[in-house]
Amino acid sequence: MRVAVVAGPDPGHAFPAIALCLRFLAAGDAPTLLTGRKWLEVARGQGIGAVELDGLDPTSVDDDADDGAKIHQRAARMAVLNTQRIADLAPDVVISDSITTCGGLAADLLGVPWIELNTHPLYRPSKGLPPLGSGLAPGTGLRGRMRDSVLRALSARSWRAGLRQRAAARVGIGLPAHDPGPLRRLIATLPALEVPRPDWPGEAVVVGPLHFEPTTSVLPLPPGDGPVVVVAPSTATTGAKGLTELALETLIPAQVLPAGARVAVSRLEGPEGELPPWAVVGLGRQDELLSAADLLICGGGHGTVAKALLAGVPMVIVPGGGDQWEIANRVVRQGSAQLIRPLTGAALAAAAREVLATPRYREAARQAGATATQVADPVRVCHEALQGSA
Repeated sequence: MRVAVVAGPDPGHAFPAIALCLRFLAAGDAPTLLTGRKWLEVARGQGIGAVELDGLDPTSVDDDADDGAKIHQRAARMAVLNTQRIADLAPDVVISDSITTCGGLAADLLGVPWIELNTHPLYRPSKGLPPLGSGLAPGTGLRGRMRDSVLRALSARSWRAGLRQRAAARVGIGLPAHDPGPLRRLIATLPALEVPRPDWPGEAVVVGPLHFEPTTSVLPLPPGDGPVVVVAPSTATTGAKGLTELALETLIPAQVLPAGARVAVSRLEGPEGELPPWAVVGLGRQDELLSAADLLICGGGHGTVAKALLAGVPMVIVPGGGDQWEIANRVVRQGSAQLIRPLTGAALAAAAREVLATPRYREAARQAGATATQVADPVRVCHEALQGSA
């Protein structure tokens, strides 16, 4: 089966797309990744066909201040730019990232079936949940249900506006206004991070996190025999700033952490300036780091959180914008983490001490990671969806 996988260059979307391509390769399929230039050689180094996705850079007509315009109007422009590029691949199916929605539009233009890849929990509205992004648990009792109903009514305006923008964008490139949607939605998360809803879409399937490590190197830990604290600042533009610097200023062994503790900062760039002997900063396999970790301090991005839960590592989460607030609150309710907002040195020190000293956080993380056994195989889901539509 020939598969075109479309995803933007943000690591939180490009890396799961690469991971999915590797799954297709292992199954004997022929995937091609369309993404930003930054990751093309990385994908090719894994044996994946890779083609640049055209139109990622904004133009003078793009309105990035309007999220609907950013998602739909730019997607329509990019769909037109990339239609021939995708047609040349002669794909049997297009996998389109839920944010880089041009893939689905291009597939519709070509008359090719497509499947949506969600690199996080399902974020579509539900009649049984508060608005996604609020971080709220579903309300209970009369007052709680009324609160959720009011909030849903307020957020529904934005949702309807987005649907209108989507319809207009489709018409603008010669498609019918009505969007039939994807054959399937691959929900690449752990069941523990999902919230039960009474209206789960029939086409949505939880397939587990899709992780890819962009390096084979391992970040060596500093000497010591105390707990290992991993700091993973957000790679998203909406992530909280200054986490690395504050962590290195605050998490001083024998004052905040137990004696002999080590701190490893996992990020794409190396260190800036001199480091204390108990810390290391740089790019290394996060799965290797987390296998030795006692605590993760992170921004709440779905990929890093899911890695930590799979490794059974409890967290202190410092969420930024986007969906990080939603993810952070779900993990806190699940019992695997503490949440800090606003970020201060005192709050970071107190939360790190509390999570390290309290076994129930690690046990909750292990329980969440164990739900990975309950997911479907994404490749099989795609194959069966195509067979069913034939």
